[in-house]
Amino acid sequence: MNFVTSLEAAWARNDSLLCVGLDPDPAKFPAALQGRSDAIFEFCRVIADATADLACAFKPQIAYFAAHRAEDQLEALIRHIHDKHPDVPVILDAKRGDIGATAEQYAREAFERYGADALTVNPWMGFDSIEPYLAWKDRGVVILCRTSNPGGSDLQFLETGGRKLYQHVAELVATKWNAGGQCALVVGATFPAELAEVRRLVGDMPLLVPGIGAQGGDIEATVSAGRTAAGTGLMINSSRAILYAGKGEDYAAAARRVALETRDAINRFRR
Repeated sequence: MNFVTSLEAAWARNDSLLCVGLDPDPAKFPAALQGRSDAIFEFCRVIADATADLACAFKPQIAYFAAHRAEDQLEALIRHIHDKHPDVPVILDAKRGDIGATAEQYAREAFERYGADALTVNPWMGFDSIEPYLAWKDRGVVILCRTSNPGGSDLQFLETGGRKLYQHVAELVATKWNAGGQCALVVGATFPAELAEVRRLVGDMPLLVPGIGAQGGDIEATVSAGRTAAGTGLMINSSRAILYAGKGEDYAAAARRVALETRDAINRFRR
């Protein structure tokens, strides 16, 4: 089963378009985890176990692990998710982007070392910087298109032959780069009009949508703009609102409660 078919199965099985982002910040961990050498793994493991049946994907952000020299805990976390929740794909959020030979090594890092089912990448350097990831036929390649941060407009809204750059990226990926059916795009929930335009350009291609919750994206506007005719097509990411819903020993239960509320809020507007 490749990434896209695994994602489609998770949409159906868990009746969910919710992607749970795993951005561990030890300063925000419950007291019981403070000082533990495996605190990052344990915190994320508990969150994953508490929310796996409510999610269509997990998205660990590599910087939150690497900054604490916790890459081994990231490896262990992805192994745990694959072992205990094999039906929920894992997207490694690393936003890689470099020339082909280096991209080959980044692909090995993501797919061999970490065992991720998909990886976020930056298209700035063109197709030869994306092609090494596509060689992994069963893995997903999630390409930045219209990001949720305010500064994204500095470049993504530049005119290129009568179209915005983000529109050019969306169409290029949909028509030329996605020959193997492995690609998805990152489009922020903070820009629902652009999300709707990307959906128009790419058909049913999966979209990873950050920006709800702490970043202020509206769930109804996001779903209405980005869903496919079948009511799927989205991985709507929420990180901080779920991870830090609870401060004490009940943090897993609190995370589950917010994940359930978020999934159900998304589902109200799917159909």
